Amino acid sequence: MSKLSSLGLVAAALLQTGFAFASVEPRSWEPFAGSHGDDFGVQQPLISGPVGDLAALSHSGYATLKHAAFPRYGVRVKKSKFCDGTVDAYTGYIDIEAKHLFFYFFESRRDPDTDDVVFWTNGGPGGSSSIGLFMELGPCRVTGPSNTTFHPESWNAYSNVFFIDQPVGVGFSYADHGEYVSTTEEAAKDIAAFVAIFFHHFERFKNRGFHLSGESYAGRYIPVYAAEIYESNKKLVAEGLTPINLTSVLIGNGCTDWGTMFPAYYEISCTSASVIPTFPISTCVDFKRQLQRCEKWYQAECVDRTDPINCKAAWEYCAGFSWTLYQTTGRNVYDITKPCIGSVCYALADDIQEYLNQPAVQAQIGVDPAAANFSLSSLAVHDAFFGVNDQVFPTQYYLSALLERGVRVLLFVGAYDFACNYIGVGRMATELEWTGQKEFAAAPLEEWVVGDHAAGLVRAHKGFTFATVYEAGHMAPYDKPVETLELLKRWLYEGKL
Repeated sequence: MSKLSSLGLVAAALLQTGFAFASVEPRSWEPFAGSHGDDFGVQQPLISGPVGDLAALSHSGYATLKHAAFPRYGVRVKKSKFCDGTVDAYTGYIDIEAKHLFFYFFESRRDPDTDDVVFWTNGGPGGSSSIGLFMELGPCRVTGPSNTTFHPESWNAYSNVFFIDQPVGVGFSYADHGEYVSTTEEAAKDIAAFVAIFFHHFERFKNRGFHLSGESYAGRYIPVYAAEIYESNKKLVAEGLTPINLTSVLIGNGCTDWGTMFPAYYEISCTSASVIPTFPISTCVDFKRQLQRCEKWYQAECVDRTDPINCKAAWEYCAGFSWTLYQTTGRNVYDITKPCIGSVCYALADDIQEYLNQPAVQAQIGVDPAAANFSLSSLAVHDAFFGVNDQVFPTQYYLSALLERGVRVLLFVGAYDFACNYIGVGRMATELEWTGQKEFAAAPLEEWVVGDHAAGLVRAHKGFTFATVYEAGHMAPYDKPVETLELLKRWLYEGKL
């Protein structure tokens, strides 16, 4: 790690947590050859039109679904008791022309017929959402290279939950002819198509409250994806289809605005804002001097104007020195109270990758042989996005636009994170320009309580909420599963914490 460039330091950490449609003919799907065993090779008949009830699908194989409203798109789906065991799981691909996005979908343990639908993605860019599924908020947790255990605090305790490997090229998602996307705005078109196809195939979930959620680089993804879905509803209505009931977005430890995050790196490392200062005094003095140059350079080249070359240099300088200095501490970039152990500071991540590379697991969930070599992260996807400075776009503008249109926004942040820390996120929230800015900024920070203990701090006004989670790092649901599940339940069904 010490030999990585400054940009590589950031990539190696954020990557783990994380073109418009190509002009090609749609692929005609044939039964797979069963290279993963008989369970995978059995094909159910082609189903044309929507599936009113997922229960109609069989456990014995996979189904290929078509819909007249989306003639060039399709769904390949397998039903099983994977991971949860108490409810049905559905895994497979939504085929968007030559691009194929892999998903896991788990019905709610409480009431799948009435509970809302939650979409989850991890960040990177290039990180598989298997981290969220098997380490944080999914129905089971990987406990070793070949073992999982039931997770009682899974978010499907109160909602029907998606996990998706995206953009194309991440995890089990793949493209036929090397198609790729290199910006969040391009990826958003695939996600909007994915969501529309799902709801119009599985009519049972139409009109449910739909919530987009994610963490880390999802601070960039989620606002843009929500905006694309919101705008795409106009097209659905024009075609006589039911619009998506986009209700809210939830972003956990998201990096949305680097202008507020870079100075927050100093505060989280050199002050007592979270724990005692992490850096020695001499390092903090050096950090402060470099930060002054960073802020001026970033403001001039990435905000006041957007010169691609100079902005890239400014961002790499700011990210490089701050992350390089932090690396010298040996601490976990996702939790400043812990040491960094393993390839991504959590040994469990390596177990997840090994687990998902087992042929029996891939057969159970219907992985296409074209994507059988699973990796937790895609450096190619990461490099494509960072190569065009996707990360520096002022994504907070999308949050403002969503709030103005009645889409609720929750920003929740583990207080021990360095990477996308609560100081930077909180500052971005109070500086966000929308019609409720003055009232939101004036609202007090109060403790929110779970059971008999304080779980964090919260500030809210109308549909906008900022919350911290005490004693949690970058992956708050991993560190505080009880508290974050309660946070989800209150947000979905009460609208507040």
